[in-house]
Order: sequence, then C-alpha cells, then structure tokens
Amino acid sequence: MDYIIGFLIAVVIALTGVGAGVITAPLLILFLHVPLEIAVSTALAYSAIVKLIVVPAQVVRKQVNYRVLGFMLLGGLPGVIFGSIMFKHVASSGPRAALYFALGAIIIFTSGWHIYRHFRPAGIARPNKDRAKLIGLIMLPIGAEVGFSSSGAGALGTVALLSMTNLSAPLVVGTDLAFGLVIALVGSGVHMIGGHYATAILIKMAIGGVIGGVLASGFAPKIPNRTLRLVLSLWLTVIGIQFCYNALFKPNASAPKPAAASVVAAHQIPGANRTTTP
Repeated sequence: MDYIIGFLIAVVIALTGVGAGVITAPLLILFLHVPLEIAVSTALAYSAIVKLIVVPAQVVRKQVNYRVLGFMLLGGLPGVIFGSIMFKHVASSGPRAALYFALGAIIIFTSGWHIYRHFRPAGIARPNKDRAKLIGLIMLPIGAEVGFSSSGAGALGTVALLSMTNLSAPLVVGTDLAFGLVIALVGSGVHMIGGHYATAILIKMAIGGVIGGVLASGFAPKIPNRTLRLVLSLWLTVIGIQFCYNALFKPNASAPKPAAASVVAAHQIPGANRTTTP
C-alpha cells in the first residue's frame, strides 16, 4: 500500500501540479491511519524527495532566479526552523487539535487557490515594480507554516512571487520549486531530530514515487490536467474542512488511537527510526 500511495501521489503531482505536501499527509492519515504528527513529518520528507527529482531539471533549463531565491530563503529558512520546533512542541505536549486545524486550514487555502486559478488563470495582476527584496518578510510565516504542517509552500510561494516580482511564469515555477526544496530539506532535518517520522513508509513511498513520476511525465501532456486539478482541489477542500471541523468541534477525534499506532509500527524497520507519539 505504501508503494501505491507514493506512486499515486507522484502521478497526481505530474498531472496536476498540485504540491506533494498538501496531498501526502491527508492520504497517510486517511488510508494508512498514520497519526497526524508522523504523517506531517513524513509528508515533508517525501516532498523534499519529490523536489530533488524535479528541481535539477529547472536548474538545467535556467528557470531559477537565484537572486530572488536568496531573498526568499532569508525569511523562509528561519521560518521553517521555527515552525518545525513549534510542531515538535505541540505534537509532544500541546493541543493535538491545533495540528489538525493548521493542516486543514492550509489544505483549504491551497486547494482554494487552485480552484481560483482554474476559473481565473490570470487572476493576479503583475506588479510594475520589483519588490523582491521584501519577499523575505513574506517567506518567514510561509516557512513557519511549512514546518508546522508540511503543506502550502507551492501555492503560497507562487502567490508571493506573482505579487512581488515581475518574473516570467517559468521562473516563478522554477524559483518556487527550488525554495520549496531547500525549506523541505531543512524542515525534514528538524522533524527527524524530533523523532516524528516513519522511515520505512517514507522509503517505500519514495520508490513508488520515482516510478510514478517517471511514468506520468511521459503521458502528462496528453491528459486534461486542468480538469483533474479542479476535481482534486475540490476533494482536498472537503478534506481540509473536515480536519478543521474535527479540530474545533470534535477535539477527541484528534486523540491518538492504538490501532493507528500499531499500523505505523507494522511499517517500521527495527532500529531505522523513531515515531514519538504524545
């Protein structure tokens, strides 16, 4: 099942362009019954692996603006470290409902952004003046959000780049992907120090993801990806609303279940990782 989920996520990313972080955590929670704190960390690491495959192609095509990327990382790196530390604190001793609400809110925003772009592809007016030097201020909370929920770097980073720079569309995509790769790598490192991850699940998903990404890239141009993106975004919106609802009105639903913990344990490689649950 782990291989299949990794394969499907990579295929969906290749066909729709929706980010790995916003898809992976919900699938791990819903289909593998992985506890949320472990799902978020594993999703962040999987996102880094996917971007490691994609970003080199952007670099070769010269679709990364390193000047803008540097400004983004000035705020994004401290942000993702802070967000990851806060995630560790909340997962260990804080209200677990906060994790569900944060993940749900980011899923709603990200999927809402894709729905908006479906009906208004040119929705954001491009600025006449480049304000890239200020983009680090925006990337600070975005990095913190990624460290806390694993999701949203793609949609939020794209909005910031479109609003504050005059980069071309290919440069926006490439620069945002490079930014997402760096903060995902740093955030994954902090999460792994905290012990909230599942190595065996991640390895199997990565294997399936590589296969899915290679296969999907071949027939992606022949698939009506705008329609698929809309359907996926609508489904993710429902999932995000459900997470937020449970966090606000059913906090007990966020409590760890023994069955979920046993599922994670069944996927572990002895001595390969820790999965700390409150």
